[in-house]
Amino acid sequence: MSHETYNILWSEAQEILEEVTKIDVEEQSSKPTKDKVLAHNVVCGMYAKYIICINKLDQCYDQIVQPQKRLLIRRILDATIGRFIELKHELVNLDISEFNYFDDILSNMRILPQEVEVNVPAYYKRERATEIYERKKMIEDTLRQLGFDDEMPRGLVMTELEAIRLIQIHERARQGRLRAQFMKEIRQMKEIVKPESESEKSESGRQSALKIQRVWRGFITRRKIRKRVVEEMLLIGMLQPSHTDTEQRDHAEEVKKLRRKVQEKHEEEYQEALVREKNLVRKQKAGKMMEDIKDQVRSWYMSYKAQTGKFPDLPSEESGGSALIFSRQGADSEISKATTPSSKDSKGKKDKTKKGTKEKDDMKKKKQDDEEDPGFKMGPSNFLTDLMVANTEYDEEWKEKNESDNPSQKYYLDMIKTQKTAEIEAEIRKIVDEELRVELELLQAALDRDRAKKGKKGKKASKKKKSRRSGKKGKKKKEKDLTPDRTLDSLFEELVVNGIIKRYPETPLSSFRGEKSYANYELRLQGNDPQPSLGDVRQVMLEYCILPLGSKTVHQTAPMVRSLLLTGPHGSGKKMLVHAVCTEIGGVLFDLSPANIVGKYPGKSGLIMLVHLVNKVARLVQPSIIFMDGGEKPFLKKVPKTDKTDPKRLKKDLPKIVKGITQEDQIMLIGTSFCPWECDQKLLAQTYHKMILIPKPDYASLSFLWAEQLFQYSGVNRQFDTCALAKISDGFTVGAIINAIKEVMTCKRVLQLRIQPLTHAEIINVLSRFEPVYKEEEEAFMQWYAKTPIGRKKQRALELLEVEKYMENEMQKKKK
Repeated sequence: MSHETYNILWSEAQEILEEVTKIDVEEQSSKPTKDKVLAHNVVCGMYAKYIICINKLDQCYDQIVQPQKRLLIRRILDATIGRFIELKHELVNLDISEFNYFDDILSNMRILPQEVEVNVPAYYKRERATEIYERKKMIEDTLRQLGFDDEMPRGLVMTELEAIRLIQIHERARQGRLRAQFMKEIRQMKEIVKPESESEKSESGRQSALKIQRVWRGFITRRKIRKRVVEEMLLIGMLQPSHTDTEQRDHAEEVKKLRRKVQEKHEEEYQEALVREKNLVRKQKAGKMMEDIKDQVRSWYMSYKAQTGKFPDLPSEESGGSALIFSRQGADSEISKATTPSSKDSKGKKDKTKKGTKEKDDMKKKKQDDEEDPGFKMGPSNFLTDLMVANTEYDEEWKEKNESDNPSQKYYLDMIKTQKTAEIEAEIRKIVDEELRVELELLQAALDRDRAKKGKKGKKASKKKKSRRSGKKGKKKKEKDLTPDRTLDSLFEELVVNGIIKRYPETPLSSFRGEKSYANYELRLQGNDPQPSLGDVRQVMLEYCILPLGSKTVHQTAPMVRSLLLTGPHGSGKKMLVHAVCTEIGGVLFDLSPANIVGKYPGKSGLIMLVHLVNKVARLVQPSIIFMDGGEKPFLKKVPKTDKTDPKRLKKDLPKIVKGITQEDQIMLIGTSFCPWECDQKLLAQTYHKMILIPKPDYASLSFLWAEQLFQYSGVNRQFDTCALAKISDGFTVGAIINAIKEVMTCKRVLQLRIQPLTHAEIINVLSRFEPVYKEEEEAFMQWYAKTPIGRKKQRALELLEVEKYMENEMQKKKK
């Protein structure tokens, strides 16, 4: 796409953002509402619009080549992601569920459910590509030195010569199989054909020619009709294509790569221009700026002295320094404070009496609010002000900007000059402020000597000493560093050698296949509590794990999820989701599973060292994922005699690790469990703040999964009935289905598909050997989830609703 196309895409995103931020500001200032349906619709509407903005801004940031535009787009994108995460937590509090449905909003906005699934921002991995590559290479090199070459993927070790030889072997084998089949057919034809006389040949020649023509014309006609039917079915989406048309997709990817190269080139030029222009501004304007600032500040404090009779204190650097003086409000307030010192004393008594009455009124109001449900009120946002500031900057700088003079989308020099002039002025202002503070102290000292006011100095000094003493008390003790003399590389290598830091397969989140639920909205309206689909689980993992952890600016201010527990039956995709999170954020995986740390770092001192190393290295190489397979095992009530892994080893340390994670740390604990009911639920809830249950796949996900997995083989008939398989496989997990397909579709069977088409019986016979999710296991999961914190909260809300309905019915009966 062209530069103009992405500019239009950006303007569309900004229009939606302006609209949704206006609604957001109104909701922030509005009163609490008791109508939860209305509140849910408003929040869901904003939630959907922010998703559309994120997807559009991500495309713009990835492909726009103008460097100054990208800086603003990045700010807007981070703020939009942060506000989206805040709204997600608001929806969880409204629905009392980790999964939210708003089909009515989507139908009103004319949006497909696929459009409100957030794409993982491309810059999460792209801007850290070299860092991620170096870490992976370091892990692989360390394992290779230890002799774990067999675990390395063959694709990374195979040379070009070996690949050519392998292709030649397979090609010769294919040609040999074809020639053998051809010779077999010739021999069979020779046996069948009998010698005929010359008269019979001449008489039957015309008839045989007519027969061949008739058969051939019928074959051509049938083939044309069949082709037209298949094309029509493909057009309306009733059939899956036999092969994906990769030419257009490859061409689009090449164009994107070319734009990224241009982007990098323009960024280098922009950075060089920043340094060059800053030096030029410093040479040309620094001296004049310094004199102007000194003259302005001196004229200010001399006028201040003329009005008040004393010299003012220069504002501190934290409050803005002398820049605060040049605003009229700042200067006027400083003078007004000095000229009217007694106004506070005169009005002090009145203010105290007013405050006392106000406090009493506030206490009464609070008591009334506690007795009655105040309703839903959206919490304050940490990103809304940044969004509004960025929107105004876009309106002022880029909305109406004429870019006809810049067709190649390079940097704008005038914008760099104004930016660097402001930076140089700020640097010079700090230097000038320090000089003028010394100058003001000398002038004030001279003035005090003239007026013989020496007592004030002693008071000031005593105050300063007191403040210093109080400052020392507030300091926190730092934790002991058990490895102060060791480098990060040595610590990292030690954890890799001991198998704590592990490699994980490259698994994009999109590989966790599954459809979103299309009936849960209606079921919730009817008062039911339906199970989520696999697409909903994928969306929640994106919202809780990938989006916050991928960006440091977002993680520092967005609502934080320190830990998450994934539960579900065997083969539901728990580990796959953990690998997907690591892949999308480019993180490091620390495996603290009980089975993995057996015999490693023995004893109490060894355990302390293990926890210290994981905490230290995870913070140095963040984003990091601490993984616990068998998340319930540290909190088991009774350890089985057959379990020799000492599962309770991290019982006390695991909650401490989670508690120590702060906003600055891009770290998360993710646990997996297939029997979470076997442990102490209180300790489990203290460790894992979010708990996600992965259910068995529904009909839509099963149908999609069968079609996708089978139709990737070109020999499978496009009209193969996958819907019947979806019905038959109800109750089986995704892992069981994928393993059954792999077991059926061997290399030999794939080669035979042209001669012997695939049948349902083959798949069903293999699938029947796998264990489905039985009703008892499913009920056990549902009973456990009902006892989790969010399950209990939902149960209490349902009980309150029933009480309210009962009270309303009783009131209506009394009126009758």
